[in-house]
Amino acid sequence: MVVTPTELSPAPGLVGAPQVAPGAAPLEQQATDLPDFSSAAYKDAYSRINGIVIEGEQEAHDNYLSIAQLLPQQADELARLARMEMKHKKGFAACAANLGVTADMKFASEFFTPLRENFQLALAEQKLVTCLLIQSILIEAFAIAAYHIYIPVADPFARKITEGVVQDEYTHLNYGQQWLKANLESSRSELEEANRANLPHVRRMLEQVADDASVLHMEKEDLMADFMASYQEVLSEIGFSSREIARLATAALLG
Repeated sequence: MVVTPTELSPAPGLVGAPQVAPGAAPLEQQATDLPDFSSAAYKDAYSRINGIVIEGEQEAHDNYLSIAQLLPQQADELARLARMEMKHKKGFAACAANLGVTADMKFASEFFTPLRENFQLALAEQKLVTCLLIQSILIEAFAIAAYHIYIPVADPFARKITEGVVQDEYTHLNYGQQWLKANLESSRSELEEANRANLPHVRRMLEQVADDASVLHMEKEDLMADFMASYQEVLSEIGFSSREIARLATAALLG
């Protein structure tokens, strides 16, 4: 029996938008090492990073509608998640316009090719667990990590947009987390196989974008650490033991 997931607030241990302590200076005053948002180098790197974000939101929209084909009883909820992703896409497009940058969508489309192809293959084979892992766990944890690291060094307009988006992403992450938790025993084998096939792609994606992210003052080590912390927390919430999580996480290093 498929158990309906319930919507949760961000789980303890997962990273979210940075909070300002009472009486503290605003984030823009706290940041001491902001990039030069007007420089040619920043705008060049931002064109690719922003393209990735826009494409990622579009991919997420399409993926949730596709998952609805495998979970028709959840079609309304999945359509709601998809609509949220389109709202995010529009917000990030506005961030590029605010800086006078044209997003590099060709680069972004190629960036997502490995995960997109694996998702489409799993969809064709009606592998719901694999589809949920790719979209609702891996991609959402990737996005949360990236947004979390980006917020402190973002321009004021983009910071406000991203702070709103990152909270929505927890809803999407928790959707997949709750479904997999409720159906773990019947899903375990496929989930482990899907992890081995797809987690290495996330590591390679982070490596591919590392130079551009560094121009935006987002370091690869921070991005990877934040992603792995979120991902391992989700695996724990789903029901995997510490030993199992360590084994699953190793796939990122060996793949």
